[in-house]
Formats: sequence, C-alpha cells, structure tokens
Amino acid sequence: MIIVCGIASESPIARVTAELDGLALPYTVLHQRRFADLPFEIEVSGTGIRGRLGVNGRSVDCAEVTGTYSRLMDRRRLPEPRDAGGDVERHCRSWHTALSRWIDLAPGCVMNRAEAMASNLSKPYQAQLIREAGFRVPETLVTNDPELVHAFRARHGELVYKSISCLRSIVQPLDAAAIDRLPLIRACPVQFQRYVQGADIRVHTVPGEVFATRIETDRVDYRYAHRDGGRADLSPCQLPDDLAERCLLLAERLGLALAGIDLLLADDGEVYCFEVNPSPAFSCFEFCTGQPIARAIALSLARR
Repeated sequence: MIIVCGIASESPIARVTAELDGLALPYTVLHQRRFADLPFEIEVSGTGIRGRLGVNGRSVDCAEVTGTYSRLMDRRRLPEPRDAGGDVERHCRSWHTALSRWIDLAPGCVMNRAEAMASNLSKPYQAQLIREAGFRVPETLVTNDPELVHAFRARHGELVYKSISCLRSIVQPLDAAAIDRLPLIRACPVQFQRYVQGADIRVHTVPGEVFATRIETDRVDYRYAHRDGGRADLSPCQLPDDLAERCLLLAERLGLALAGIDLLLADDGEVYCFEVNPSPAFSCFEFCTGQPIARAIALSLARR
C-alpha cells in the first residue's frame, strides 16, 4: 500500500496518482482538506510503530505501507479549520501532527521526511552542504549592511539577490534601481550572489534515476520569465555520467528520496549548484519534456 498526502487535485500529486492507477498499484490518498473524515492514529513503542488510518469506510494498517509521497501544504492556510475555528481547528492540528509523525517514522520509501527537508529552511546552510558534496556555489554574501554589498560588488561585478529562507522568491539582478534601495536591507538580511552566465539545468532525482531539463531563458529567473515578456524554453538533456552520479549522491547525502536540484552550466564550462528543492513541483518539467518523472516516483514508492 502506498500513501499519498496532500491536496489531491494539485498537479504533482495528480500526476503520481495517475501513474499509480496506470501501474495498478494500490494506494490511498490522505486529502488533507478532508481531515475530519480521515481518522488516523499511531502508537510508537520499543518494538516498533503501529497505526491505522481510516479511508472511505475502511481501515488501512500502516504496517502494509511500502512508500509515502507527501506534499502537505501549511495546515494554517486550509480554509476549513481557518473558517470554523474552535474544535475543528484543534482536530486539524492534532490530525496533521499525527500524520507528520507517521511520515517521519514510516517504513519504506518516504518522499520526503521532515528531517531531510529541513536543510532547505536556510539556503546559506544548505549551500554549505552542497559545497561539502563537491559542487561549486557562486560567491555569496548574506548581510544587512549596504556598504558590504558595495564592496562585494566591486570584487565580483554583476550580482543577483534572493531570499535566505525556504519561501519562494524571485531572483533579481542588483541593477541601478535595486542599488538605490539597498538601505532597506538594514531591516532584513538579504542574500547576494555573483551572477554567473550560462544555461540553467533542473535535475530531478529519485532513487537510482536522474531526469535533467535544460532551460534556455533571457531572464535571470526562468520561472517568472513570461511575466514580463521573456522566454523560457525547456528541453530534456542528458547529463554526463559523473555529474548524474554526483546529483544522486547529493540527494542521498541530504536524505532526499525525491529532489529537485538547480544547476547552472556556466559559459566557461564550470557547473554550479544553487540549491536542492526537497518538494519539487516536477509536473511542469514533465509536461514540457515528456520525461517519466511521476512514473519513476510511483515505482520507487512501491519498493519497500
């Protein structure tokens, strides 16, 4: 039995469940907006972990689970407990607590456990782990001192800036307008990096498999290129064997059964790694390239 946790209609989850259907693999979706109808309990003892969950009137023994795929959104953003409050909110909190503990302790393939995902909560910390794994990271400065930024820019030339936390931010060039706003960083540290020209490569890894996508864009952040008339063309690509192996080892070192690794193939031939996403929205890349990422995820979840 495979457990899929999150919002059933969200594209990555819908792609995985569609592949599970196509492969005739047994699975259960724990739709987190329906927490009130999904009783869940676990018990941890010195001899192991036991638990049962109720889905559609039947009971599922957690011991039968071979794999778990989780894309849980922040429960505080769910409309049901937020609007109802009181007992509903408390029940929602306890249900998510039990489920989160199960994900951290569950047997088999788990995509991904909270401990493994934690490295992405701080991008500067994760960058250290990436360097320790043998990848290059662009020269980086995290500061709330504008004068240090000016000195860093004098040494390295063009810069980009981005968020430090796990929250998604748009990577932007430190252009003249941004330089004029530098005094604002005194209220909040910002991450600055040397701008490196080259082609973006998004690599998705599952155990033993690598799916690489090359992105040609005329914007700093290809994810938002179309917002201002830019372009971002995605195509499948084949990584050299040694680089593919390094990506697998990086994901393994971070404890991630599923990872989205952001690389840049610089114009001078160097390979840089920006970050590792522990909950990648892979469906867009799969749609644009035809790579069977969801199928690989489904098959990994079926292997104990």
